[in-house]
Amino acid sequence: MTARRFTVVIERDEDGTLIGTVPALHGCHTQASTIDELMVRVRETIALCLEVQGEDAPAGLELVGFQSVSV
Repeated sequence: MTARRFTVVIERDEDGTLIGTVPALHGCHTQASTIDELMVRVRETIALCLEVQGEDAPAGLELVGFQSVSV
């Protein structure tokens, strides 16, 4: 099986917990206290999402960039 690459968006909540989200896979997110722990959990979560979504899971999206907007 060929490895697939996915973009992971990492944010920190108000309690300091890191949240990892994979935009290309609906409902694919996890949390942890450290980046290292988060990345282990993200890989596990991606594998589970792909198992559930099967061959119909979309390919990873190309990351273009981030912008911050004040409103």
